[in-house]
Amino acid sequence: MSGTRPGRQLLRQEVVDGIKRYILEERLRPGDPLPPEPALCEALGASRSSVREAVKILNALDIVEVRHGHGTYVGRLSLSALVESLTFRGLLSPDDDFQVMADLVDVRELFERGMADRIVTLLTPEQLDALDGLVATMRETGASEGHGFVDADRAFHALLVAPLGNELIGQLSMAFWDVYTIVAPHLDGFTHADETATIAAHQNIVDAARAGDIAGFMQALGEHYAPVRRRISEARARDGAKG
Repeated sequence: MSGTRPGRQLLRQEVVDGIKRYILEERLRPGDPLPPEPALCEALGASRSSVREAVKILNALDIVEVRHGHGTYVGRLSLSALVESLTFRGLLSPDDDFQVMADLVDVRELFERGMADRIVTLLTPEQLDALDGLVATMRETGASEGHGFVDADRAFHALLVAPLGNELIGQLSMAFWDVYTIVAPHLDGFTHADETATIAAHQNIVDAARAGDIAGFMQALGEHYAPVRRRISEARARDGAKG
C-alpha cells in the first residue's frame, strides 16, 4: 500500500489544527455552523481539497458534523472515536479482549465508587423512583430476552451519575459501558444465578441510596461487578489452559 507523502500529511494536519483553532477562537458551540467551504478556505489559507480532507478527519472524531445539503457544524464532541478504538482493541485478540474488559470494569466501578457520597446525597426521590422502575424492567425482561434488560441496565448507570452534573463523567461512563457490552458477548458463563445476583445488586444500590447508606451503596456496587469479574477470570483460565 502506498504511503501518503510527508508534505501532504503535514499540510492536512495543519488544516485540521486550523479548523479546531477557528472553532475555539470564534467560541463556537456544538451545533453551531461553520462557514461555507469557500469562506473556510479563505480563512485558513488552504485549498478546497485540503479543507475537505481535514473535515473528513474531524467528522470521524465527531469534532465537526457534516450535514449533507446543509453544511458543516460543530459536532457533539462525543467519545465515539474512543468507543470505536477500545472496541477494536478488545476484539483484536483474546488476550486484549480480557484485559480491556477487566480495565473497563475497573474504570466503571472507579467512577461510581469515587463519587458514591455525592451520588447518594444528590439523587432525588424522583430519580430513585426511576431507578427502581429500571430495576423492575430488568426483572421483568431478563437477560435472555434481548435488548430490554440491556437498555434498562444502561439507563440505570446513566441515571446513577446524572445528579453529578458532570457531562464528561457521564460521557465516559456511557462510553466504557458501550464498549463493554460490545466486547462482553465473547465471554461465556453468564448464568441465571448471575442474572439474579445482578438484578439484586442493582436493587441494593437503589435501596442503599434511598437510605443514605454510603457504605451499603459501595458494597452493592462491589456485588454488582463481582459476576463479571468472575467471568473474566474464568475466561482467562480457560484460554490459558488451551495455550
